[in-house]
This record gives sequence, structure tokens and C-alpha cells, in this order.
Amino acid sequence: MTPSLDRLADMPTAEELYLRLLEGVRTLIKDLPQEQVHLVGILSGGAWLAERLQRDLELPGAMGSLNISFYRDDFDRIGLHNQVTPSDIAFDVVDRHLIVVDDVLYTGRTIRAAMNELFDYGRPASVKLVVLIDRQERQLPICADFSAWQTAEASTGSVVLAKTEQGTFSLHIEPETPDA
Repeated sequence: MTPSLDRLADMPTAEELYLRLLEGVRTLIKDLPQEQVHLVGILSGGAWLAERLQRDLELPGAMGSLNISFYRDDFDRIGLHNQVTPSDIAFDVVDRHLIVVDDVLYTGRTIRAAMNELFDYGRPASVKLVVLIDRQERQLPICADFSAWQTAEASTGSVVLAKTEQGTFSLHIEPETPDA
């Protein structure tokens, strides 16, 4: 049985998970032309991971970041966050191999929104999804090509990735807040 998310002590550290993610991405891209591979991180945790992966993998192409706020299917219910950082895709996605990076895969709705936005930029040759944690509680038929940690245990909160000023990662659980 996979340990519960409620007990982070049962889970490897965020840094250990990052090293697994790094090796997973390295394996995913090893047979692809490196100049056509681009990492695309979903803000904010996925973008932090993508920045570090970009540096550690020494990929020649630019990385990008997505803010899926306008593509969410619950936009009309929750509204827009007061500080929206724009997406940054400063390369042509057409015929490129994109590796979408996120911190936590949960219902699949964030990834659906990210795919909608990515295809507004053009048609990539391929899109792969890598995540630090896969909570395996989908509402949509979406799965990661690689996840550093999987759990099917229900949690009473959200798993949150944090980044220190030194660039290291940590994880914590934020309690669920009831909808207003």
C-alpha cells in the first residue's frame, strides 16, 4: 500500500522526488533530438521544477511557462487570482517535443487547461507530462508519462510544493478550505 499524503514523513523528501523526476525526464528525452525538446512548466510549482530541470539537463532550447488561469473550467466559479503572471512561450511549439512539468497531478483539470493553452500556440510533434506527485484521483482521462511518486490514498488537503531562496524544494499539506 502506498503511504497516505497526510503523512509526509512516509514520503521521500521533495529533493529526493526531484532527483527521481530528473532521471525520469532524462529517460523520456534520451532518444529525442535535444534541440527540439522544450520544457513547459505550469505556474508556479511546475515552472520551478522546469527551471531546475532545464539547468540540470542542460537543454539547448528555451523553456516555457504556462499560467492556465484563463483556461480553467471553474473560472466562472472561483474567479481570477489577483496576481496573474502571464504565460511565457518564447519559442515556436510547432513540430517540437514538449515536456509539460507540474508539481501535483490530481483531478487532471489543470493539465486539460494546459493542453488547451499549448495548442493555441501551435501543433507540437509530441507532448509528454511529468509530475512530482500523482495523487491518482482523476476526474478526466489524463495520466503522466512519468511521476516521481504515486499515491491512491485520499488526503484531507492539498499538497503544496515550496521553493527556498537557495532553490531547494519542500512539500507540505494545506488543509482544504470549503467553497464559499
